Amino acid sequence: MGESAGEAGLSVAEGVLLGHALVARVAEDLGVRVFFIKGPASVQLGLRKPKISNDVDVFVAPADLELLLDGLRERGWRARPVDPDGRAFPKHSVTVDHPDWPCCIDVHYRFPGMEKHAGECFELMWVHTQELLLTGQQVRVPTKALGIVILVLHALRAPHLAESRQELDYITAMVQQEQLESEVLDLSTRAGALAAMRPYLESVVPGEEAPVWPAPSTEWRNRVLAREPGSARLLALVQAPWPAKPGMLWRSVAPKSETFLGGDIYADVSFSGRLGLHRARWSRFLKALPQIIKDFSHYRA
Repeated sequence: MGESAGEAGLSVAEGVLLGHALVARVAEDLGVRVFFIKGPASVQLGLRKPKISNDVDVFVAPADLELLLDGLRERGWRARPVDPDGRAFPKHSVTVDHPDWPCCIDVHYRFPGMEKHAGECFELMWVHTQELLLTGQQVRVPTKALGIVILVLHALRAPHLAESRQELDYITAMVQQEQLESEVLDLSTRAGALAAMRPYLESVVPGEEAPVWPAPSTEWRNRVLAREPGSARLLALVQAPWPAKPGMLWRSVAPKSETFLGGDIYADVSFSGRLGLHRARWSRFLKALPQIIKDFSHYRA
């Protein structure tokens, strides 16, 4: 790809399709196994209604994460800043962008809701991938059953959103039509995703086939409960050991530049710019306070 995407004037949709080909080529050159989730592959497999994706979502084994990122860095891709608070916002992917490319690449190395060890989970998922022709190149994507588990888990992170409910309704109709309930249940069980998938599985799996439901992990429960960033920080603060609380509280009040840049890569983090960012941040916090209180009350219930 001699000419950069920016020079070629690509649209986001074109950039996403070519981004799949780029990542697949980089991974092949490095001997790294990857498969693509969500995005245009899901539409082509009939798992989603037609829609334009804003980024490339690729899955790699945790052991190969840095190797793949190095390969992308050699081609001008750079990791975007992220909020350093790993307790409030547990990491599951690395987002990279390129100044001449119209979309980002999200490199996933684990998936929220799947509680099995990330390396073992990748091996399980790899067995349930298949080849798909995309942009004139064969790439690996999930089977329908695995694609359903991934999309359902993604939607269940924010089940209160209309978009999530519509996606779940669409998937439910397809699962019932193609009788994929048992396969989806089996994959959920083996990936350690039963607790997270429970709200969905209870609606499609017959009562006599229902498993013993495990309790959700703290991380998953926090993800679902926290509808605001302030809620996530408060939950993490409450659950943290006492020695860690002062530092977490200070970082919440006086965040590092990465916190601002994680939300807006072009944020002005100069001294005067940070003053404005702090004012805007506190304004958002006060507006979100009623929802934060509601989220925390659900946690205490």
